[in-house]
Amino acid sequence: QVQLVESGGGSVQAGGSLRLSCAASVYTSNRNCLAWFRQAPGKQREGVATITTRTGTPYYVHSVKGRFTISQDSAKNMVYLQMDSLKPEDTAMYYCAAKLQTSYCGFATEFNYWGQGTQVTVSS
Repeated sequence: QVQLVESGGGSVQAGGSLRLSCAASVYTSNRNCLAWFRQAPGKQREGVATITTRTGTPYYVHSVKGRFTISQDSAKNMVYLQMDSLKPEDTAMYYCAAKLQTSYCGFATEFNYWGQGTQVTVSS
């Protein structure tokens, strides 16, 4: 059973920073893909960033590129999302997700495992 537990959400003013953490009960050094998604009220869930755990290769959607950084600590089985220059439109519930034993670490295929989410609120 794969478990993902997010933490680190909160409320900040625009321009501020937050770091989200995801404790993953899977070895991040295996050929897995971990990702961050978000869902704002009344909107569809959207992918934000992924990381290929074996190589550490990141991928970002355009709206967060240059502001967000995804990283991992394989020794601790942790994945992080550093969010800088936050904007009010970044306000959402953020979810950690995983898919295992895959060579494709993008958003076009299903992520099978999800955390419970952590709320991020950015005020103007």
